[in-house]
Amino acid sequence: MKTIAIGLATLLFPATLLAAEPDTARFQLERSGDHFVRLDKQTGAMSLCEEKDGSLVCRMAADERAAYEDELDRLSDRVSALENKSIVNKALPSDAEIDRSISIMEKMMKSFMGVVKQFQEDEKTAPLPQKT
Repeated sequence: MKTIAIGLATLLFPATLLAAEPDTARFQLERSGDHFVRLDKQTGAMSLCEEKDGSLVCRMAADERAAYEDELDRLSDRVSALENKSIVNKALPSDAEIDRSISIMEKMMKSFMGVVKQFQEDEKTAPLPQKT
């Protein structure tokens, strides 16, 4: 049994290493003077990178930053418009709307109580047989 477990672990260990590897083909680095340009091959996004203290630090390119800021402004305006709209929709109903709603509820309850009363009368006249 122990040899089966060792053999299984030996077979599965390389598969776990392959699953843990990051996708190295996603990004491409190109040197541009004293900086690097990083291209994300999946999204097409480009970042400017430079080496600081032995590590590569990347930031968005200027045109991407402008597009990012524009999108934030657009979303902020949309959120504000939705918030203002929801405040208007939270107004209280008029007296006529309340009276109409109560009238509908009264009709429904009277109808329901009539059905309950009919069931009670039917049960008194023809009780269910005992099943025990």
